[in-house]
Amino acid sequence: MGAAGRDFHNFNTYFRDNEDYEVVAFTATQIPDIYGRKYPPELTGKLYPDGIPIYPEEDLSELIKEKNIDMVIFAYSDVPNTYVMNKSATVNTAGADFVLMGTETTQVKSTKPVISVCAVRTGCGKSQVSRSIFEILRKKGYKVASIRHPMPYDKDLNMQRCQRFASYDDLDKYNTTIEEREEYEPYIDMDGVIFAGVDYEEILREAEKEADVIIWDGGNNDFSFYKTDLLITIADPHRAGHELLYYPGELNFRSADVIIINKVNTADRRDVESVRNNAIDVNPNAKVIMGISDVIAEDKNKISGKRVLVIEDGPTVTHGGMPYGAGTVAAEDASVKEIIDPRPFAVGSIKKTFEKYTHLTNVLPAMGYGKKQIKELEDTINKTDAEVVISGTPIDITRVLKSSKPIVRVRYSVGKETNKELEGLVNKFIKKHLS
Repeated sequence: MGAAGRDFHNFNTYFRDNEDYEVVAFTATQIPDIYGRKYPPELTGKLYPDGIPIYPEEDLSELIKEKNIDMVIFAYSDVPNTYVMNKSATVNTAGADFVLMGTETTQVKSTKPVISVCAVRTGCGKSQVSRSIFEILRKKGYKVASIRHPMPYDKDLNMQRCQRFASYDDLDKYNTTIEEREEYEPYIDMDGVIFAGVDYEEILREAEKEADVIIWDGGNNDFSFYKTDLLITIADPHRAGHELLYYPGELNFRSADVIIINKVNTADRRDVESVRNNAIDVNPNAKVIMGISDVIAEDKNKISGKRVLVIEDGPTVTHGGMPYGAGTVAAEDASVKEIIDPRPFAVGSIKKTFEKYTHLTNVLPAMGYGKKQIKELEDTINKTDAEVVISGTPIDITRVLKSSKPIVRVRYSVGKETNKELEGLVNKFIKKHLS
């Protein structure tokens, strides 16, 4: 059971070429139109010359019975613990065992030191921390390669087997979605290199060829695909308590060497203390850092006093559960006249997104899993009666769509004090693993 990421990785690391098992199917969820494909024979190994079919998760109970399934592997992330156990009940009711695979059976060992940056939920601020560590290491003269949690949404998964992104041409070459661009573009903008794809052992071996250090830039609150020398877990006080309520973010929280409670400059003090107390309770040996996230609009004057449409990072405000993001913070800081409700203007799959994620009101998630959905996002933006658009996604959204309204971009990064803390961590890491 997956969402085009952890499911493929678990197969590759444990079940591929393993004659003790017969994998008859993948099921897929979360990502639009992800099912109806095959995991291709080029990736399945010698035991599956025809590949493995991918079905919608809604077919799970019927598949268990029709194909006489003995075991179902749950392999996706950023879901409530109760959701996981509900799926377990569904599987067990149909007669199969329900399995969660852990670190020993799924993590790949690197020949280079690895820093993993993970989180308790989507949208905590992992990527800005990963990029800061990248820059710190590079300024100290080390060659660094970041590897991003998978987002293989192309219909031909073999084309995405091992991807290297170092230019905007690479983004076009691999037909990247908005979600992918949100993670890759910032590295390209700082002349960095980031890898991603489907086969994460092959990806790791390619990254090792050009790096002294590997950074695992985690996603979707999943745990690292690689054995890790320093695990940094980001927690979000805007969602206090979630660090103990979501799978597998709680694993990251309990196993971290360092816990960064991020966004403390915009969170309620009581929520910050709640997360801190939970960290002390379940992971007393972890170093706890209070992290500051700086949010800066490129031109405040263009949005001050205006009626604005706020676009936010898609995963953060959809399955991440946040009702707002950096764009909203920037809008409020600039004293805009009004943040409009985009729902009346939504078309196609964007309208369906609002129907699914009912907590969203005054933000437009930057959905774009394909050309059709990007066009629907563009049409939604252009239909609104806003004077200005505030873009809170990490990318330059004008590279993928045309807006009839001016767009003001919002950038966010770790604050200076947090960066000093990260530099201290990196210095200790270098002394232990690179000296």
